[in-house]
Amino acid sequence: MIRSVLGFCGGHGPKVLFIGVFLGLAIPDLAALLRPHIGPIVGVLLFLSLLRIEWQAMSGYLRRPFSLIALLVWLLVISPALIMVLLLPLPLPGALETALILMAAAPPILGASAIALLVGLDAPLAIVAGLSATLLAPITVPPISFWLLGVELEVSTYEFMLRMGLVVGGAFLASLLVRFLAGTTRLRSAAREIDGAIVLVMLVFAIGIMDGVTQTLFTRPSTVALWVLAAFVANPLLQILAFLVFIKLGRSRALTAGLMSGNCNMGLLLASLPESTDYDVALFFALAQLPMYMLPALCLPLYRRLLPASQHST
Repeated sequence: MIRSVLGFCGGHGPKVLFIGVFLGLAIPDLAALLRPHIGPIVGVLLFLSLLRIEWQAMSGYLRRPFSLIALLVWLLVISPALIMVLLLPLPLPGALETALILMAAAPPILGASAIALLVGLDAPLAIVAGLSATLLAPITVPPISFWLLGVELEVSTYEFMLRMGLVVGGAFLASLLVRFLAGTTRLRSAAREIDGAIVLVMLVFAIGIMDGVTQTLFTRPSTVALWVLAAFVANPLLQILAFLVFIKLGRSRALTAGLMSGNCNMGLLLASLPESTDYDVALFFALAQLPMYMLPALCLPLYRRLLPASQHST
């Protein structure tokens, strides 16, 4: 029974995520129950992604670091500066401007590799760049947030790096142990079930981060509508810009760069923002999960159209 459920979720990942992201809004009590577990969920998601991909492909990007470095500069430095410039002529609320720039400054979600697996993109690139950006985020996000917004993050660089190191290091060690005990062949045969587990873990995260959003939807519907619209504009805009910038690397890698650029790990920032930060910033971080979980399913026909040609160009 469990294997059947995991197999179904693995075979229909983008569609399951599309539907499941609304559970947190429809069942607010469930969102409140899962919210305290968001932190460990990130580590579990990374662990499952490490089980699913071929590590030899990851090492290839480390041996050819130029494109990786260029992608990291884009993700952590150029993207937030570009968003700030684009927002200058727009009469948006201050909290929304802050949230959009912080979103662009954040590293990609660690689940980007999982989404890349589900839609057929370059998962090794997603996980190498995602991990590298996450480890660099404590160095880049505080000064960028201060320079662009005048916002000082309360968490220290050492504390932030230690927290991320525990998450990343724990996931790596656990995946090494499972790989040693299970073997590569058995992991490959369980690929569909691992994909299904990834989908379920991502659902738990999406439900938990929606805690409190439903109440805001009823009390301030116009604000929620504007925030959702901004999220559905910013996410694909960043994806398109990254795709155009990195198209010379091949379509598969360019699409993967776009996926990482638009799907940012705002959960990391929630823990480090000062208590005086406007609640509306956190509200945007929650609502920005909607395009993260809905766009992969909507973009599947586009990926299928573009990827066959990309396989010959990379």
